[in-house]
Amino acid sequence: MAGTRASIRDVASLAGVSVGTVSNVLNHPDRVSPGTRDRVTSAVEKLGFVRNESARQLRAGTSGMIGLVVLDAGNPFFTDVAFGAEEVITDAGYSLMLANSGEDPGREARHLGLFERIRAEGVLVSPVDAGGAALTRLRERGVPVVLVDRGTELTHECSVAVDDIAGGRLATSHLLEQGHQRIAVIGGPESLRQVTERRAGAQEAVAGYADGDGRWARLELLPTTALTIAEGRRVGTELAARTADERPTGLFALNDLLALGLLQSITLAGLRVPEDVAIVGYDDIAFAAAATIPLSSVRQPRADLGRRAAELLLEEVRPPTGDGQQHEHQHVVFAPELVARASTLGRE
Repeated sequence: MAGTRASIRDVASLAGVSVGTVSNVLNHPDRVSPGTRDRVTSAVEKLGFVRNESARQLRAGTSGMIGLVVLDAGNPFFTDVAFGAEEVITDAGYSLMLANSGEDPGREARHLGLFERIRAEGVLVSPVDAGGAALTRLRERGVPVVLVDRGTELTHECSVAVDDIAGGRLATSHLLEQGHQRIAVIGGPESLRQVTERRAGAQEAVAGYADGDGRWARLELLPTTALTIAEGRRVGTELAARTADERPTGLFALNDLLALGLLQSITLAGLRVPEDVAIVGYDDIAFAAAATIPLSSVRQPRADLGRRAAELLLEEVRPPTGDGQQHEHQHVVFAPELVARASTLGRE
């Protein structure tokens, strides 16, 4: 059989049984006598036969597959979310398929279309476009969907998120408490819900703030095209080129990747952190604490986000039977936590 893929008919011929018997050995081995099972198993191993899982799933009408679409698979935040989700999904006997939208609505739609075609039993998604046609089509087909890292008031699906407005307030209030009156918020694009809500929290913290001498705080918004280290470096280089009087002294980066880029370019320019510029990030990924100057950051319960989202999805995928209960959609919101380190407090 070199160079060709063995079929179920090849296995049946070698074992001297019918195709139906081979199918029973593969799917219902308890229906076949031990001797026949041994002959079929030996033939499978000798021929290197691999079952057509897609065809089996098509006949059964189920795939055993759960889809997960994240905004940026290169961001450790989403890696941790995926680990949490996979833990729950795997323990329940399903498989998790990860897809990366790259913050691109078209790419997100293609991934969701694939999950629809392979008959995914449910989809977890951190959406670029929560109202897009592809996601709407999944909902209309009755495929359970849970929004991850995205709150919603919609009654037809569950969501799991962190209170990002509160997180923005925490980060900015911390900078204010450290005496910074010129603060910049760095991050974008504005199409991302996380960006707009974290900015809103920062604006709330600054609004009406005055120190003991009656001096008002000023907030500057510095947009980026993406939440990446490269964009953090770019903004950091621009800020370092300003005069000391023009430069904000407190920086709130809307995720830790941006904060790491800022930290790198600002220190390379010869500025001191936090003496000249203090930096707060968001997410509290492992690299934040491991940076040369450990980053203060707003911590999100990343793995817990993934676990809870997966639990809610499975409740809908496998609804209880016989007790008359129906799945009720829930909107779970976790509270963020500020973790202060050397990038705002200095070295102790």
